[in-house]
Amino acid sequence: MTKYTPPALLFNRHLETIFPSVARRVNITTPRRERITTPDDDFLDLDWYEQGSSRCVIISHGLEGNSTRSYVTGMAKAMFSEGMDVVAWNFRGCSGEMNRQLRFYHSGASDDLQTLVNHVAGKYDQIILVGFSLGGNVTLKYLGEPTVHPFVKKAIAISVPMDLHTSCLEISKPHNWIYSRRFLKSLKLKVRTKASVRKGLNIEMLDQVSTLQEFDDHFTGPIHGFRDAIDYYTQSSSIHFIKNIHVPTLIVNALNDPFLSPACYPKEGNPSLTIEFPERGGHVGFAQFNHNGLYWSEARALDFIR
Repeated sequence: MTKYTPPALLFNRHLETIFPSVARRVNITTPRRERITTPDDDFLDLDWYEQGSSRCVIISHGLEGNSTRSYVTGMAKAMFSEGMDVVAWNFRGCSGEMNRQLRFYHSGASDDLQTLVNHVAGKYDQIILVGFSLGGNVTLKYLGEPTVHPFVKKAIAISVPMDLHTSCLEISKPHNWIYSRRFLKSLKLKVRTKASVRKGLNIEMLDQVSTLQEFDDHFTGPIHGFRDAIDYYTQSSSIHFIKNIHVPTLIVNALNDPFLSPACYPKEGNPSLTIEFPERGGHVGFAQFNHNGLYWSEARALDFIR
């Protein structure tokens, strides 16, 4: 493993986090869009990059992300260039069209990932999972559950808030106000949009919600069958599932990630896990210049797969 050294231009963790999300452009072919139906009569929208491979990479995005984010398309391009087919999926309500059911997506929604894996498994001999941030938590939780598909052979999880409660507290600290405010604004808009097209969603408290944990207390938790935010965090945090992972899995969390609490850096003895904590990288960052557009996290993922 080569050590990650950020460009001199990105001299703190916030620049390392923000620069890739606003400045990176990935030149990749237009994907084929597929819509699949979930067991509860909802839908998931998938973006396919295909070349007839026997291996498929499934990429899961982060909170309020989608399949077009540069960290997703960057990883898709890297994996496709390695000869693999790639599918980048959109969580419920994230593809530009509101999903049908009352539920949205959340950090523990491994049932939707399972639906996608089962859909893909009929076409490929090997499946590799890649998850970023919230999508990384979903990926690790799925891998630690007894229903993991035998065709899943390797996995990579990057910038993962493995302990959801303490990470929620971390992102709500004053130095992270720019992120928490943006996420909260986007989530509130999504709830309002859902309420305008779907009965059964009470949004009376929405304007009074001022933190992400309050949002999870009033909306994410109850909508998805949890008692409250703490119950949601407890049942969905991947930190409780990684001891049961049997698929070779790489976890990369930068030590200067502004979103992650100390609990997201476990000293886990599971031999199936390769856990790396680079000193730098920010949150879903790991930018590097003059490497033909390849970011360090993508190069590290390719090395792990090889």
